[in-house]
Amino acid sequence: MASNTPDKLLHALLLDRSGGATAVAADDIEKWRPEDGLLWLHVDVAEHPPREWLQHVIGLESFIVEALTADETRPRSLTQGNGLLAVLRGVNMNPGDDPEDMVSIRIWIEQDRIVSTRRRKLLSVQDLKTLLEQGAGPTTSGEFLTTLIGRLADRIGGFVDSIEDRLSAIEETEDEEPAQARRRSLAALRRQTASVRRFVAPQRDALDRLYRNPGTLLSDAETNSLREEADRVTRYLEDLDLARERAVVLQEELMNELAQLQNTRMYVLSVVAAIFLPLTFVTGLLGMNVGGLPGVDSPMGFLIAMVVMVATSAAMLAYFRYRKWL
Repeated sequence: MASNTPDKLLHALLLDRSGGATAVAADDIEKWRPEDGLLWLHVDVAEHPPREWLQHVIGLESFIVEALTADETRPRSLTQGNGLLAVLRGVNMNPGDDPEDMVSIRIWIEQDRIVSTRRRKLLSVQDLKTLLEQGAGPTTSGEFLTTLIGRLADRIGGFVDSIEDRLSAIEETEDEEPAQARRRSLAALRRQTASVRRFVAPQRDALDRLYRNPGTLLSDAETNSLREEADRVTRYLEDLDLARERAVVLQEELMNELAQLQNTRMYVLSVVAAIFLPLTFVTGLLGMNVGGLPGVDSPMGFLIAMVVMVATSAAMLAYFRYRKWL
């Protein structure tokens, strides 16, 4: 690799505009000319972003370089001269990672050159590379963008479907699964939904701006394709809102169920306490250590006390049933 080429250059491909691509040696990147073909450079900027290389060797403006290498980003799009900047997010499908921890992809697109950067691996980018290796990839820079956005939307859709399936499973196992387990599942679902929606909403807005103001880079067909992808992301956003509302309703029903269960238990304890209250009074009265207590010298005293307490309990139960408290 050339001395002035960053170590984190993941790949440099020259698209043949027929669906295929060939690798470009690091030494030949600076020799590239637009007439050679559509050049795609993909760079990892997680550590030591190659800002100098991007600005002085590749020739990008400073604010473009800053957008491509920023530590934190949110989805947005910008048309600048003959180029287009897009910062997008995709569902994190990397093994061992949480899907809601969305991964960003930053792209600067010109008519004959594409520069993309990442901080973590994004499978949608790998999909594009695989398509190009198979000869079925994009043929223009605009088609590259729409294909990438489509792959990102596919995985967002898959995540939304999984959220809906898990909600349906919780609804179906309402009488089988313990309440605490359902509470934990619903809390995790609400957290994931909120995390993904946080980036899907601005991504929808970025795509709207993109197809409404495509500049000269995108053809009419590519603009229409962008509109379809924006509509699809909008639909996924609406599905996330619906899933969030369903989770809120389920959680409220669960809390009402737990409150009702607690109230039932407290009611039973109150009834038991009410029944034993007169019995406690009688036993406390007869247990007083003073003279003159009735039945102290009678062999039938204990039996009489027991009959009085049983009769009192029966009377209390009959009263509760009469008032329909039991």
